[in-house]
Amino acid sequence: MNPSETPDTSRPARSRPGASGRGRWRRYLPFALGAALLAAVIVALQPKPVHVETAVVTRGPLTVSVLEEGKTRIRHRYVVSPPVAGFLNRVDLRAGAPIEAGRTVLATIEPEPPGLLDPRTRAQAEARVKAAESARMFRDSELQRARAALDLAEKEFARAEALRKTGVISSQEWDAAENRVRILSREVHAAEFSLQVAGFEVTQAEAALMQSAPPEEGSSRAIRMVAPVDGFVLNVHEENARVILPGQPIMEVGDPRDLEAEIELLSSDAVAVQPGAEVSIEHWGGGAPLRGRVSLVERGGFTKISALGVEEQRVKVRVDFLDPFPPGHELGDRYRVEARIVTWNDDDVLRVPTGALFRRGGDWMTFAIEGGRARLRKVGIAHNNGIMAEVQSGLSEGDEVILYAPDLVHDGVRVTGDR
Repeated sequence: MNPSETPDTSRPARSRPGASGRGRWRRYLPFALGAALLAAVIVALQPKPVHVETAVVTRGPLTVSVLEEGKTRIRHRYVVSPPVAGFLNRVDLRAGAPIEAGRTVLATIEPEPPGLLDPRTRAQAEARVKAAESARMFRDSELQRARAALDLAEKEFARAEALRKTGVISSQEWDAAENRVRILSREVHAAEFSLQVAGFEVTQAEAALMQSAPPEEGSSRAIRMVAPVDGFVLNVHEENARVILPGQPIMEVGDPRDLEAEIELLSSDAVAVQPGAEVSIEHWGGGAPLRGRVSLVERGGFTKISALGVEEQRVKVRVDFLDPFPPGHELGDRYRVEARIVTWNDDDVLRVPTGALFRRGGDWMTFAIEGGRARLRKVGIAHNNGIMAEVQSGLSEGDEVILYAPDLVHDGVRVTGDR
């Protein structure tokens, strides 16, 4: 080709391979970025699953119990009191002192010491004695007179009886003699009774006068009150030397080995407790709880004011200890304990944690998980011990429920959780 010849520019130039594909991608790239951004916005705006804690409905044992405070008490307690009035010598024993039945002297009662009389009162007492003695002498003379009159009347009646047989005296005269004997006999009896009364009055007057005189040596002896059982002194009610009355308590004794627990339950809880129920004695001071058994549920309640000032009806429940105390640990009288009393028990029930339950109106409700979503269910609950509850309806074994459902959980919301 000559240099002078010009090239033919009328035919189009051939394009390079792939140039058209890149051009189309550049045209669609903004649309793809917009779609991806829109999808990200949609995903971000969708609600996230609520994270919850879950549990599974299972079958197993369930025990319902009531926990209440109480105290220990010695079952058989003995209150020591004098049978007669007297002077109590000072008591040397103190609470906690050991005693031995029939040997340990608990208290000594001596005759009551005489009281003091002032001169005027003593003079009056001496005058009353003399007056009583004079009255007794007068009654004695009256008795002698009545006896003399009766003797004379009996003699006259004997003569009248002899004359009556011969017909010398009339029946009227004989009746009068007999009547006189009867009247004088009664007067003699009355005089004898008056003399006895006068003697009693002299004795009383002399006793009042003897009040200021010291008792004669050896005239009476002290009463020694010995321990009725082996054990310890629980309380000393009267330790000072003083005059005491019959039946006045001096001390209280008992055997700590004869121990039981006295639990004060609310009356609403006590109705479900039966004698023989199992009991766990807790927080008594030892390392492990002690087993016990209900021996008695008292049939009478009493009113007790709680720490908040609320009146409560309480019932005493007595519990026997079944386990011995471990070495180095001993319970005494009126020690504080806590008792967990079993009111109901079953070895195979359908149970759900109480944390999955809540009230709505008068019904028990729960949230069950179905297909990753929370579903509100109404359940029937029977026994409840605060940790697990017996399910009667609404749930089946293996169902997954939500524990302590947060406010974000409602029927149909998506949830995710762990056990």
